[in-house]
Amino acid sequence: MNLSPYAVLPETSRGRLYPEPGGDARSPFQRDRDRIIHATAFRRLQYKTQVFIYHEGDHFRTRLTHSIEVAQIARSIARLLRLDEDLSEALALAHDLGHPPFGHAGEDALNAAMKPYGGFDHNAQSLRVVTHLETRYAAFDGLNLTWETLEGLAKHNGPLRRPSPYIAEYDARHALELTSYASAEAQIAAIADDIAYNNHDLDDGLRAGLFTLEEVGALPVIGEALAAARAAALDAPLDRLAPEMIRRVISRMVGDVAAEASRRLAALKPATVADIRAADRPMVVFSEDMARANLVIRDFLFQRMYRHWRVNRTMAKSKRVVQVLFSLLHGGPAMLPPLWRARAGEAGSAQAALVVCDYIAGMTDRFALEEHRRMTDPDISG
Repeated sequence: MNLSPYAVLPETSRGRLYPEPGGDARSPFQRDRDRIIHATAFRRLQYKTQVFIYHEGDHFRTRLTHSIEVAQIARSIARLLRLDEDLSEALALAHDLGHPPFGHAGEDALNAAMKPYGGFDHNAQSLRVVTHLETRYAAFDGLNLTWETLEGLAKHNGPLRRPSPYIAEYDARHALELTSYASAEAQIAAIADDIAYNNHDLDDGLRAGLFTLEEVGALPVIGEALAAARAAALDAPLDRLAPEMIRRVISRMVGDVAAEASRRLAALKPATVADIRAADRPMVVFSEDMARANLVIRDFLFQRMYRHWRVNRTMAKSKRVVQVLFSLLHGGPAMLPPLWRARAGEAGSAQAALVVCDYIAGMTDRFALEEHRRMTDPDISG
């Protein structure tokens, strides 16, 4: 496929921080994607919470399945806009690598614990994972991804006027042009994330019995999709209507983004990706009507799912696990495994806080629960 002139072209990539030989027939962004898939942090996403903790059911989304769904949607949009699918896919697969255990509850707990040391943000942690914490190469830390992938990870949600400490630190040695927009491929990964989690959270909420098909049918866009699903198969049981409805909503949202992006790109008339970065607004977004509908859907999910008493109870317990782990390990870094302990320094120090934060952020739900039991139950050794 011939790419649009404003696409990120593999042959014009700004390269990697540590120069490497060209390698095989893969493009630089295909190699980035493959490095991400083989990363230890990517495998750990299998047991990291999206909304429901791993032991609450085998069919609920995890961070891993969410990332794969985001990648599929991102490739679809990139193809429609004639942009580099591999770059969008790599960013989609990497965007949640920095998420701690227990989803946003874990992030809130780590952010509170790290407040005296600059706080915690999963987007910045994702960049930290791929530039520092992964140790799969003999010559350097991190995965040595291309500049374009790192740029997209740092600012796929828009320009960063006040970057987090790690992003600012990394930018000082490998400038990512933080105050401009990212490429259209990175913007695609960001909007694909929105499409994926709204739709799969609706699906998971229905599966968990937090709300009914009739209740979500009252929502904009959702209701039209439900009516169309029923019309397509009049005798379809409820367990088939829900996925049919979700499929139609995703298609509608993907089409809306492609149409709105095409309209904005036609107005901007970008000649290269530099024009996308220099624009005064993002190019890949929902239309105004879809954006309003999306806010209604988000509000419904916030009220009926993310603040449901069952979810609140589980998240409160999960947050407590992270708080206890951080407190014990920060005050007693000698309890860390040897490689982590060697880097932690003195108990209670800023260095110890950073190392403990990295250690906990990398945990899966399962490992965090096991580690909490080992550290708080005298009857469990080690």
